[in-house]
Amino acid sequence: MKKVFKTALFTLLALFYQSVAFAQCAMCRASVENNVANGDTSIGAGLNLGILYLFVMPYLIAMVIGYFWYKNAKKKKAKIAMH
Repeated sequence: MKKVFKTALFTLLALFYQSVAFAQCAMCRASVENNVANGDTSIGAGLNLGILYLFVMPYLIAMVIGYFWYKNAKKKKAKIAMH
């Protein structure tokens, strides 16, 4: 039970700490700074969300595959234990 609580707490803290994760490469930063200098601030926010989307997707896919792998392994283990 303690392990589940610690995992849930860590997950919540990681979700609330995401504002620090907003970052851009040098070219993207120069583009955003140029647009901000011209008065357009909406591109920077969209770019940050796009970067976070691209960052999260591979980890999300890996977690889903890992979940199904674990579920399948658990099912096989239970099947072997019954014999």
